[in-house]
Amino acid sequence: MNKFICEMHAHTSNTSRCASVTAEDLINDYIRAGYDGIVITDHLSPSTFERFEGKAISWKEKIDFFLRGYNAALKAANGKIKVFLGMEIRFYFPENANMNDYLVYGVNEKFLYGNVDIDRMRIPQFSELVHKNGMAIFQAHPFRTGMTVTKPQYLDGIEVYNGCPRHNSHNTIANIWADENSLLKTSGSDYHKHEDTARGGLIFDREIKDNKDLVNALLNTSPKIIRR
Repeated sequence: MNKFICEMHAHTSNTSRCASVTAEDLINDYIRAGYDGIVITDHLSPSTFERFEGKAISWKEKIDFFLRGYNAALKAANGKIKVFLGMEIRFYFPENANMNDYLVYGVNEKFLYGNVDIDRMRIPQFSELVHKNGMAIFQAHPFRTGMTVTKPQYLDGIEVYNGCPRHNSHNTIANIWADENSLLKTSGSDYHKHEDTARGGLIFDREIKDNKDLVNALLNTSPKIIRR
């Protein structure tokens, strides 16, 4: 039986302010680790665009910048490892309602350019849009300090294992919550630094060909959770 090892949560310094590794070096880390695929889930959030504060910047320019990490990773991979476009979105609330992050899989550029200001939506509205467009949404590290657990009806699943060594994501509690609420499970390294390489991910029992195939496998198979 073929296996496909895929990183589901990774950030590049090309886009995400909190990351310290370029897309090129990230790709090399995962090739050396023996992974078959990686989802680039750079932050689509207010912090990503703080560097443009005071400047008039269009939504197209924001998405151009957001895609820098993914495009650089795709170029660096050069067919040696599969690269999928995803995102970790945090919504902009003037009243600072919460700090929740959501991992979205199956994202494509047409969706990003065509849906202006999605980072200002509320989760019910965004969840409906995601599913209308054939994508999947998982809440990232829902039990980390500062997060608020989202109502299950708006999610396909949650991240039950987050491998970042600099945060306590209370992974055990997340796993129990997923079981109790019949939510699908994902795992990710939450890669920001070299030390984060291959700390999480999913093992599928077949090759994942593209983003549509990735969503189908997430929703309809039972991939193995990597916990390291």
